[in-house]
Amino acid sequence: MALRLFEGFGVELEYMLVHADSLDVLPATDQVILAVAGDFIAEVERGTLAWSNELVNHVIELKTNGPAAQLRGLDEVFARDVVEILGLLRPLGGRLMPTAAHPWMDPARETTLWTHEEYNEVYEAFDRIFGVRGHGWANPQCVHLNIPFYGDAEFARLHAAMRLLLPIIPAIAASSPILDGRLTGLMDSRMHFYRENTKKIPSITGKVIPEPVYSKREYEETILGRMYADIAPHDPEETLRDEWLNARGAIARFDRSAIEIRIIDIQECPTADFAIMHAITCVLRALVEERWQPAERQQGFDTDALNAVLLDTTRHAEEAAIHDAGYLAAFGLHASPVKAGELWQHLVETVVAPDADFSDSWSSAIRIILDEGTLARRIARAVTAERPAAPARTGLERDALHRVYGTLCDCLKWNRGFHATP
Repeated sequence: MALRLFEGFGVELEYMLVHADSLDVLPATDQVILAVAGDFIAEVERGTLAWSNELVNHVIELKTNGPAAQLRGLDEVFARDVVEILGLLRPLGGRLMPTAAHPWMDPARETTLWTHEEYNEVYEAFDRIFGVRGHGWANPQCVHLNIPFYGDAEFARLHAAMRLLLPIIPAIAASSPILDGRLTGLMDSRMHFYRENTKKIPSITGKVIPEPVYSKREYEETILGRMYADIAPHDPEETLRDEWLNARGAIARFDRSAIEIRIIDIQECPTADFAIMHAITCVLRALVEERWQPAERQQGFDTDALNAVLLDTTRHAEEAAIHDAGYLAAFGLHASPVKAGELWQHLVETVVAPDADFSDSWSSAIRIILDEGTLARRIARAVTAERPAAPARTGLERDALHRVYGTLCDCLKWNRGFHATP
């Protein structure tokens, strides 16, 4: 049975496996799957959820086993499976680390690809064409949120809404301020490297913000067709000729009649992830229902202008200043400039908090973000607490990083929020 807009949700959360003591990368996803499946398979069903491998053997993905009717309650299901995986990792000397990037991983030295049968040829093709031993490929953990549509009319409304919302997602979800043991100067370092992953073939990622196309035929001609043509000389076997090759911030999955958002950094615990996904869903629903502007006007927003906002939130997250009055008006604000965090405060007050599914635990998680900053901001504050005047690119002490990220691992284990050291 085909699902209509917001009648179901597909959720994927990615976590990194690390050594319990050192917190260094632990390539043991295959051992976790072997322990429950008895074989090195790519995916194992675990009731409501499924566990699967990713490109590298130090990342595991937990995902809904088919569309879920609602988001509410799923955070508890994901948290339960996190605890189960932690139990499987204990004999291996491992644990799970949240956030969108490991703070001191050296991808060139530590990357281990998934090497077992299914999908192996896909991963080898990615590595051969793009070289995956870098931060954008081997050191990213994110959330994927799939929202269904039915036919071109629903696709057009949802795609227009997503194009508008994508630029401010880092302002609520950024969680990757540190790479190579240093503050990068970006709140969403994962997003920066995500842009660079396929620069050899620019049409695969585009400008991250999707082009303004609003039918299946136009999408296939404008986006997918060009992408397939551009990669063909590098992929004569057509191993990568699939919709999932598309690396924009939201991609159309016509094979499942859904649009998948790929721009959300993973948080410190499932409750925080689902609070953010619920907020995103509420705002998308308001846009689709034309709460502030008609659909035709939403569809006319320029890709370059939207990309400019995304570049600012990638760097500054909630502190990014939005000067585009037309963009702010699309969300019901009629003054500029406005900080991205202030825009989210407005959206939470007007469309998120009033929603009947907005649980107390989600409200608490969103309140931490609005009051204390994005997880990236809290991490940066915590690791520099003893040296608040340190410049952005100064190397950080390993013990400080270990302490903060060990606490984040505990937050994941206990499904609780992270507060920076005052």
